[in-house]
Amino acid sequence: MARIIKHFLNADGHPIPKYAWPVCYVLGSLFLSEAAMPRYEYRVLNPIPAAEKAFLSWIDQLDEQFTNRDPQHRSEVVRNALHELYLGRPYTDPKPETPMAEQVLRHSFDPRNATLEPETYGDVDAAKYAERKPLIWFWMMYDRSPVGLNHWLGHRVRAMLARHVLKHCGKNVKIFHGVEVSFGYNLTIEDNCTIHKYVLLDDRGEIIIHEGSSVSDYANVYSHAHDLSDGMIVDNHRTEIGPRARITYHATVLSGVKVGEHGMVGSMSVASKNVEPFHVVGGIPAKPIKIKPIAPEELRKAFEKR
Repeated sequence: MARIIKHFLNADGHPIPKYAWPVCYVLGSLFLSEAAMPRYEYRVLNPIPAAEKAFLSWIDQLDEQFTNRDPQHRSEVVRNALHELYLGRPYTDPKPETPMAEQVLRHSFDPRNATLEPETYGDVDAAKYAERKPLIWFWMMYDRSPVGLNHWLGHRVRAMLARHVLKHCGKNVKIFHGVEVSFGYNLTIEDNCTIHKYVLLDDRGEIIIHEGSSVSDYANVYSHAHDLSDGMIVDNHRTEIGPRARITYHATVLSGVKVGEHGMVGSMSVASKNVEPFHVVGGIPAKPIKIKPIAPEELRKAFEKR
């Protein structure tokens, strides 16, 4: 699409400037969607039986261990599991003669030796975060491990972790690799949602992703804002997505915004205001550019009168 857009000409015969590309992405996608498009269901794929048994047994073991919410216990479980994932052998304390680089690596498997940005925030609930930090560290390190790109295994590992980390995680939630959260305890993901790779869910205030919604690759959803004059002054809000809404590739939803039912934020757009149900918005800042054909008739007529 980018190769096509850069050759577009405006009314004066000059190339369209890059700042207008986000809207072009959205309009181009909508133009293509007007044509009849085939519907494809996802294929069902499974590992070989021996691997599936090992995968599920490992997840069940971790799940059982993580039911103990004590931060020290969880930290030791995470340290041991990461040591085995990365080095292929049970954890032992490094000896003085162990090479220094290996000592650093092995100590870094332990969440108690890691510092994460959200725990430095002044508004963090230290007790709630302490329970979740070991699991958030495991989540991040798992994704960076040799098995982190295995979708079949990864979806199940992250769903298990999400049930312990998030305020609520519903059924049939798919979370791809590279997704990051802030606190975790202020994030709700309802049933049948998909969070694609490298999404940031900043639940410093609160984020609710309602049933059937999708957040595409590299999107950012925020729930806090900084004062213009003093960046240490922070205002937290509730940000809501859906139900059945779509935040598409590289889009940003700012703090306090509500994306309504079946709403869509176009690629590379910045939603700074609420998105009405069934509306498609695009641009920086995002503005309404289309209403979905499945919208109720009264909404479609109201949009056409604008």
